[in-house]
Amino acid sequence: MRRATSLGHEGCTIEARSRPSEGGTPTCESWLLLVSFFFSRFSVHRESLSGGRHSKRSCRWGTPPCVTFSEYRGDLKIRWQRDGLAFLHRSCCAAMPTTVTDRVYNFSPGPAVLPVPVLERIQDEMLCLPGVGASILEISHREKPFLGILKSAKENLTRLLNIPSNYKILFLQGGSRLQFSMVPMNLLRGQSQPAQYLLTGSWGKKAREEAVKEGKVEIPWDGKQHKYDRIPTASELKINPQAAYVHVTSNETIEGVQFLDEPNTAGAPLVCDASSDFMCRPLPMERYGLIYACAQKNAGPAGVTVVIVREDLLERSQDSLPGYLNYKAHAEEDSLYNTPPTFGIYVLNLVCEWLLNDVGGLDKMLQRNRAKSKLLYDVLDSSDGFYHGHAQPQSRSLMNVTFRLPNDDIEKKFLAGAQERGLTSLKGHRSVGGIRASIYNAMPVEGVELLRDYMTEFHKANA
Repeated sequence: MRRATSLGHEGCTIEARSRPSEGGTPTCESWLLLVSFFFSRFSVHRESLSGGRHSKRSCRWGTPPCVTFSEYRGDLKIRWQRDGLAFLHRSCCAAMPTTVTDRVYNFSPGPAVLPVPVLERIQDEMLCLPGVGASILEISHREKPFLGILKSAKENLTRLLNIPSNYKILFLQGGSRLQFSMVPMNLLRGQSQPAQYLLTGSWGKKAREEAVKEGKVEIPWDGKQHKYDRIPTASELKINPQAAYVHVTSNETIEGVQFLDEPNTAGAPLVCDASSDFMCRPLPMERYGLIYACAQKNAGPAGVTVVIVREDLLERSQDSLPGYLNYKAHAEEDSLYNTPPTFGIYVLNLVCEWLLNDVGGLDKMLQRNRAKSKLLYDVLDSSDGFYHGHAQPQSRSLMNVTFRLPNDDIEKKFLAGAQERGLTSLKGHRSVGGIRASIYNAMPVEGVELLRDYMTEFHKANA
C-alpha cells in the first residue's frame, strides 16, 4: 500500500507501509525511496516508526543531490520541502534494525566504533555524493570530486593537529604492519647510526622485529621485566642523540599502557606508532619526525594509514627502494602514486569534521577521554582487587582499559552478562586474556557509564 499527496510547490508527503503478514508482523519487504531534488538547498525530515521507536533526522545537501532512504520494516514517512520528483521501488530484504537505539555499545579494539553522525552521513551519501551523481566507491581518484575530498582531509588534519608547513601528510595502505617495515627502509637504511626502539608492549616488539632486518637497532628500555605494565620514566631512558631515530608506540592496546607526554629524544627524530590513540589529544607536532597510524581504531575504517613526516627526513628515502615503499615517491605524487584507499580517506575526513565541528577540537576530545576512562578506573580502584588492572596507574591508557577477574570462570560469566546488556567485544587479546574495554574517541559516554554500572553490579553479586 502506498499513498502520495500534495506533489507541488508546497512540498510532498509520501507514506509507505509494508504489508503485514497474517500474524500481524511486518514481512521482509522494504520500500526504497529514491528522491532527486532540483533545488540547491533543501531539508529532509525522516521519521521512522519501527517497533515503537522513533528517530528523527534532518540533512542538508548541495545541488544536484540524490538521496537514498531505506526502511526495512514498519512505517516510513518522509516529508521534504521544495519541489521534487519521487520514485518508489519495492524490494525484498531481511528484517534489520533501523534506529540508533538498536545499536550495541561496541568496545572492539579495532576495527572500532565510529561516530553515529559519521555513519549516518555515509549512509545518506552512499548512493551518490552531493553534486557528483555517483558513489564514493565509484568515482576516480584523479577527478575533481575526490581530489576535493583529499584536500579537505589534509586541511582538517592540519587544523586538528596544528601540523607545521614543513611536514607532508600521506595516505597509504597496509596498516601499521607495513609501516613497521617502511620506517626502517626509509629512515634507517644507509644510516651510520642505529635506530632505538622503546619497547612498552606487544606492538613495539613487532615493530622492532622488522627494523632489525634493515639495520642496527638498540633497545634503550624494555618493559618485559615489568610485564609491560608501565612506560619508562625520563631517568630510565638512555637516548643516543645521534640515533637514526627513536621509535615509540604511543599506546599499547593489548597491555593498556600509554605515553601521555612525548619522551625526550635529545634531538634524534622521534618516530611514533600512534595507531590506537591518533587524535585522542593535541600533539606538539614539532617534536615528531614521523607519525603513522592505521585508521581503524580511532580515525576511520580499516584500509587507510596516515603518515605525517617531516620533509627533511624524506631525503633519506633511497631510489633503490621499491616504488610503493618509498615515502618520497608518495609525497611527490600527493598520495596518488597508486589508487589510494578512496573510501577510507572519505570517512577519515568525515571523522575529522566531527572532531572539529561536533566535539570542538582535540582539547575537548582529551577532556572527554579523560572523563570516560576515569569512570572505569575508579571501579577498578574501589573493587578491593576483584578487578585487577594490568597497567600501573601512572601509565594507564585513555583508550584501552585492561583488567583481570579472579578466575577464568568468573571472566566468562562477566563477558556473557555484558553481552546480554549490549556491551560487546570486551574479551582481552588472545595473547594475554582478561578483559579489555576499548573506549576510543567515538565511544559515547553513555556506553562507558553502562559498563561502569554493570561492573559495579557484577562485583557486588560475585565478590
